[in-house]
Amino acid sequence: MQERHRDRFQYFNEQKESSRISVLPYIQKHISLNRGTRVLEIGCGEAGNLYPFLEAGCECYGVELLETSILNAEKFYAGNPLKEHLHLLARDIYEVKPEELGGTFDVIFLRDAIEHIPCQEKFMKRLKDFMSPGGIAFFAFPPWRNPFGGHQQICENKWLGMMPYFHLLPQNMYAGILRKGGESKGKINGLLEIRETGLSINRFKRIIRDENFKVVEKTHYLINPNYEIKFGLKPRKVPKIFQIPLVQDFYTTAVYFLLKKE
Repeated sequence: MQERHRDRFQYFNEQKESSRISVLPYIQKHISLNRGTRVLEIGCGEAGNLYPFLEAGCECYGVELLETSILNAEKFYAGNPLKEHLHLLARDIYEVKPEELGGTFDVIFLRDAIEHIPCQEKFMKRLKDFMSPGGIAFFAFPPWRNPFGGHQQICENKWLGMMPYFHLLPQNMYAGILRKGGESKGKINGLLEIRETGLSINRFKRIIRDENFKVVEKTHYLINPNYEIKFGLKPRKVPKIFQIPLVQDFYTTAVYFLLKKE
């Protein structure tokens, strides 16, 4: 496990900077962000991704399943004047209604979150209820089959954390390797849940097509924009000639999608 996964404040700060240089500009190309803009992040964690949107004057909401993450967020924002425009809720998004959050949103985003949500088809159908007319939804996620699409970098065993692709093994074999590597039962169950909900590029495209979302913009990355803050690596896009269905999942480390309702 990398130090950033233990030090949540470091992780929070990395999210702030990465969101500022990659997510905010991507969204701003298609919608103005100002004091009248309502923004919702689903799977917000400690709400670091929302920080640049707060700086832009937006009214920001975050929904997160883990209460410990919300408690951390409240601690990290304590004493910050921006926090009066930040509203956090520790709930399962499937149990939340738009009216509980004051209505619909101009911008909704999920960054490295959709691949953790079960029943993604059901989720995308329900997402429309939270979108304002003309609103947009931003998604960033690592395709399931990429070298670390199983999130094995969070393993306590440093060798397993650096081992690419082994999450693609049959489930029993994968779980067996994790046990042999000394991972806890809770960590193994969490990694198996990620394996179960893992999302491919083609499957995501099929879901948004079935739910009549319009793709406003999409980008395939060979080098994830997150890596600029984490590792000092500049983002690199996958050339169109290499955006081959199924095959591209094995070397695309992140995809960005910006969607509108038809």
